[in-house]
Amino acid sequence: MSAAPGDALDRADEAVDLLLEAGREPGEVLVLTTGDPHPWQVHESGFGEDRYWAQLDEAADVFYADALISRPAKRAAVVLAVNGGDDARIGQALAGALGRARTLLVVCGEEPRLRKLLDAAGVRREPAAAG
Repeated sequence: MSAAPGDALDRADEAVDLLLEAGREPGEVLVLTTGDPHPWQVHESGFGEDRYWAQLDEAADVFYADALISRPAKRAAVVLAVNGGDDARIGQALAGALGRARTLLVVCGEEPRLRKLLDAAGVRREPAAAG
């Protein structure tokens, strides 16, 4: 989903809404950010580190984290919001998100930049559906 860095979080939220409306369970969705954390991540981490990470293990709701999360986390659908970071960080985030997505990866960011990074990494991609 094409988005400038300042709009990537909003586009990621739209992607999550579409996934849930299409029948995905909230626990099947992981949202990762390359820049500032998603506001929901900030909210949830406010309850303490242990409680925040317990939500990842419980897999009962959409989980929000930094794209370079060091903990093992895989979900059926991963939404990557490219809302900041240099090309090296975004490249690492793309590779990590690909490894975390069991069936679907949605990337929200600047198309030309992402295309360049994906091409450089030799990643085959499916075009976004119109709509």
